[in-house]
Amino acid sequence: MKTIMTNTLIATAFVALAGTLSLPTLAASEHDGHHAEAAAPAPADTAKVDGVVKKVDKAAGKVTLTHGPLTNLDMPAMTMVFRVKDAKWLDQLTPGQKIRFVADQIDGALTVVSYEAAK
Repeated sequence: MKTIMTNTLIATAFVALAGTLSLPTLAASEHDGHHAEAAAPAPADTAKVDGVVKKVDKAAGKVTLTHGPLTNLDMPAMTMVFRVKDAKWLDQLTPGQKIRFVADQIDGALTVVSYEAAK
């Protein structure tokens, strides 16, 4: 009887130890997976948001947009200033123009990374 209890205790301790040792590995793999998903770009159609050009500041390389929610950046709808990925775009954007765009955080700055005229 004592042998059965000892074996049961050893088996229980082994299962508990194995579970404890595998948790950091599991957490690390889930974290890595989550990180990989967060770093992967969203499909362009789902990330595009409607916006209206309010101001173009060519000297600063920025554009002010009123926009809908930016789900990829977890931001509500608002009016704000963005940098643009390509300064040539500032020659094409005009106040009052309706666009669909994708924004992302690049080097710490919110940046329009692509846009198209709204249909």
